[in-house]
Amino acid sequence: MLSLAISSVLLAGAAFANPYPPSVASKTDLPTKVAPFLSKFPGSGNYMPSKTSKTARALKRDTNEWVNNNNIATWDPNNINDGVGDGQDSYTMYWGDGSTGAGWPDKSRWVSFVNMFNNYKNTMFNSCSNFGQPNDSGPEVGAIWDGIQKAAAATGVDHRFILAVIMQESSGCVRVPTTNYGVRNPGLMQDHNGEATCNGNGYAPNPCPSDTIYKMISEGTAGTNDGDGLANCLNNAGRNDVSAFYRAARIYNSGSVSSTGQLQNGIATHCYSSDIANPTVLGSRLTGWVSAASGCNCDNDPGSCGITTD
Repeated sequence: MLSLAISSVLLAGAAFANPYPPSVASKTDLPTKVAPFLSKFPGSGNYMPSKTSKTARALKRDTNEWVNNNNIATWDPNNINDGVGDGQDSYTMYWGDGSTGAGWPDKSRWVSFVNMFNNYKNTMFNSCSNFGQPNDSGPEVGAIWDGIQKAAAATGVDHRFILAVIMQESSGCVRVPTTNYGVRNPGLMQDHNGEATCNGNGYAPNPCPSDTIYKMISEGTAGTNDGDGLANCLNNAGRNDVSAFYRAARIYNSGSVSSTGQLQNGIATHCYSSDIANPTVLGSRLTGWVSAASGCNCDNDPGSCGITTD
């Protein structure tokens, strides 16, 4: 997976961009910031739980996953004004177990889906050039909106969490390359060996079909035949509060939470959960971070963070 240290949301008080439904094809009224592109660290692909992992379930992978914990399930994706607004474009490194007691942000501090999506539009429109591919078109960005909403309705996964992972994994580039660091990770969410991609085997269609865009999002959210999506990662998080989302992000990335319970520890991308959740009063993928410099150096220099791989 492309665990890109890309950024997240515009400064509070910035001009509010119009929503981007799939019917809109122009690029007018966009935020001015573009999240910086940083390449993936070696060995930092996604290792979602599989049948052979130590966190594997006994039965064959379910590709129609849904969140079975009503404390963390969200079944009303039509509520797009479900947060605090734009948030603040800043980054704070978060350590520990993902709990509010450890300083991680409560869900009441997450930005609204519509604000979050609008603040990332300019990044979506410019991200594919980092991979030498044509940038997303208006209809393709609209299909991302549609796909997120459809996947959220089918699984009970909060649409903001889905969008956060899309931006972490691919910057919203529909022609993001398929990567393989021991596990094949295709598509917008760099899922576990899914079928859908608009950049594989030397073929990168332009435009990327809307049904393929939806399938990329569905596979990352509801799972593939080989690995869990966000829904089962939430189910496996073992928590009834907002920490389930931060733990699920780490599970999606590395296959499990470290035996220490500290989300920066373990394999794959040490900054992953902090990137997803990282706020400073409203500032991260879920709380506002768009283009401010990352405050996490744990992947560049794990020793500086006291990382263990247990």
